[in-house]
Amino acid sequence: MVTALYLAHLNPVTDAHVEIIQDLIKEADMVKVMPVVFKYDNSELNSRSFPFDYNTRKEMLESVFGDSIHVSDDYTFNAPFKKYIPPVISKKSWSLRSKILNGVHGDFFSYTGDRSEGVMLRLYRLRPRVGKRRPISATSVKSLLYKSVDNKDCSVWEEQVPKSVADIIDERWETVRRFATSPDETMRVLGMKFPKKGW
Repeated sequence: MVTALYLAHLNPVTDAHVEIIQDLIKEADMVKVMPVVFKYDNSELNSRSFPFDYNTRKEMLESVFGDSIHVSDDYTFNAPFKKYIPPVISKKSWSLRSKILNGVHGDFFSYTGDRSEGVMLRLYRLRPRVGKRRPISATSVKSLLYKSVDNKDCSVWEEQVPKSVADIIDERWETVRRFATSPDETMRVLGMKFPKKGW
């Protein structure tokens, strides 16, 4: 049995994510998709960079793929986040690797579209396959979402996500509205974004 691991923000799920997961389904017996989660005092931290919580992203994925993939919150960082740094040396980062591999039996590989992330996944012996970057990104979709708060007629973002995901975003439009005017409460450490709170 071969398991494909896909660790990503998926905030929100885009057409590019769907293409990647469809490709993984063809290559593996099981696809384990893990939207990253940041927790502080057992509560998920959301921000302008990470507006949709884990349950919403899981709903987005299941609205497209049903039960043909396994969606898991095993890719969860618990504050203080600095305990995961430096990577490879930190015991906390290795315990996260163990959680990522929870329920994985037999052969496996991980997927990334980023070369530097591929190096990190290789260091953690997660057997990465580095694919090509897709033209649509969650960051660009978020930017379009926030622009459309002031101009609801600007719905270009809907062309870059599956219809079922667009419906979920519309149902949670208050989340988009709330984060559209908020500052970005994240910091970049070794190429990865972390919430400032809980660092």
